[in-house]
Amino acid sequence: MSELSVKHLLGIKYITEDDIQLIFETADHFKEVINRPIKKVPSLRDITIANLFFENSTRTRLSFELAEKRLSADVVNFSAGSSSVKKGETLIDTVNNILSMKVDMVVMRHPNPGAGVFLSKHVDASIVNAGDGAHEHPTQALLDCYSIREKLGDVSGKKVVIVGDILHSRVALSNIFALQKLGATVKVCGPKTLIPKYIEQLGVGFESNLKKALQWCDVANMLRVQNERMDISYFPSTREYTQQFGLNRQLLDALDKEIVVMHPGPINRGVEITSDVADSKQAIILDQVQNGVAVRMAVLYLLASKIQHNED
Repeated sequence: MSELSVKHLLGIKYITEDDIQLIFETADHFKEVINRPIKKVPSLRDITIANLFFENSTRTRLSFELAEKRLSADVVNFSAGSSSVKKGETLIDTVNNILSMKVDMVVMRHPNPGAGVFLSKHVDASIVNAGDGAHEHPTQALLDCYSIREKLGDVSGKKVVIVGDILHSRVALSNIFALQKLGATVKVCGPKTLIPKYIEQLGVGFESNLKKALQWCDVANMLRVQNERMDISYFPSTREYTQQFGLNRQLLDALDKEIVVMHPGPINRGVEITSDVADSKQAIILDQVQNGVAVRMAVLYLLASKIQHNED
């Protein structure tokens, strides 16, 4: 298969395992490109991409922007904080204004779940979901799975535990979908108040004891507690959370095997993970950041080739 089955990347649940493998193979090629002295390729020279961020983001926005520039695309950056959205303009109006500037693709982060799907039904451009509320964050899941594949050779057959605030995490949901499509077994671990009620319907196990979860897994993906999405208190104190669900050197050294440690960032050092773990050889956190650019290049390139293909 040499092209994606979809015109947009709205969520992992809308793509196939073949799509994921194609993205990974394309990312392998781009990873080699970004390690060259000249890191640019002219692949998207005729494509204009608008980055629409209705929610704050540093790493994802920079990663997409770098990916777009490495592919030689023309880039328009739009931040909702300083835009007409504050004056009451709707999502459709904002996008139509941007599309009237002849934009081919839109990379969008939005606080409302399903914003990307809504948009894809109303505009012609290809939409890449860079995170919609607590729903999905597909490129993060792709780069996480790509990093596991790079470190362990394959995702299939691996045991992955996702630890922390599962309830408010779009990263967790996208990761569950992607890992399962690639043949991994997934468990979640965290305070019961931060685990969604429906989690077992997704074919995911729940483990309340972090030590047991770590002993079971090959990979531990540590999520931060998303205080900005909480309107009530879900656990007594940060200190208590860290005592029960924080990953430290002592816990890792007590295991009879070496596991891989991941974190989608930004890290709350000393809360969900200690600095000596985050900076250790077992952690592939910086690899995830580097792989993020290659994976996003692959996604943009493959979606753009569908646009160019349709125009031919």
